[in-house]
Amino acid sequence: MYQRIDGSAWRNIWLVGDLHGCFTQLIAALRERKFDPYRDLLLSVGDLIDRGPQSAKCLNLLRCRWVYAVRGNHEQMALEALTGGKTALWEMNGGGWYKQSSAQQQGGLAELIARCQYLPLVIELRCGEVVHVIAHADYPAAVYAWQQEVDAHQVLWSRRRLTDHLAGRHGAIAGADHFWFGHTSLKRRYDSDNQHYIDTGAVFGGELTLVALQQAG
Repeated sequence: MYQRIDGSAWRNIWLVGDLHGCFTQLIAALRERKFDPYRDLLLSVGDLIDRGPQSAKCLNLLRCRWVYAVRGNHEQMALEALTGGKTALWEMNGGGWYKQSSAQQQGGLAELIARCQYLPLVIELRCGEVVHVIAHADYPAAVYAWQQEVDAHQVLWSRRRLTDHLAGRHGAIAGADHFWFGHTSLKRRYDSDNQHYIDTGAVFGGELTLVALQQAG
């Protein structure tokens, strides 16, 4: 469920919001930032796939040594569709691209989707003395602790904490410095207490948000 990353192994570390198949936008943003795949790291809050035009290319990012991602609810829906036959929910939420792929393409895509079961639900990144926690929708606890059991469904789907923030019911999560989430499409990045929501609706015509969690110099 958890993965721990030591930031000292990389020069720059970037975190990207929900991609949803927006591969061209991602590559343009990385080039603008002079991203070096040999020295830099890209982290993702999940939802690499569905809705956008290049889901297959975004899914293929999982093959790259310079990309680490948490599992999003769209990866979870894809897993449940291919392993449990729950195709209707996935297709209603933008998963039709898989069926539209050729039989040959589907073989490779199915392999990558199967890999998603091994994606962590939570990434803990240490950059010097600063601890970042990354999850798709929420970290459903008042205090963060490494390897603490949390409800996977809430990690992938819950909007309760964000709804509370937007209603004025604020509160920090103890145990780490920053918590980073995606899942809910917003017009702009939203920050409250030590929580940051960075799905800014790239697939719906908004910007693709990239955040520098570590920069050399």
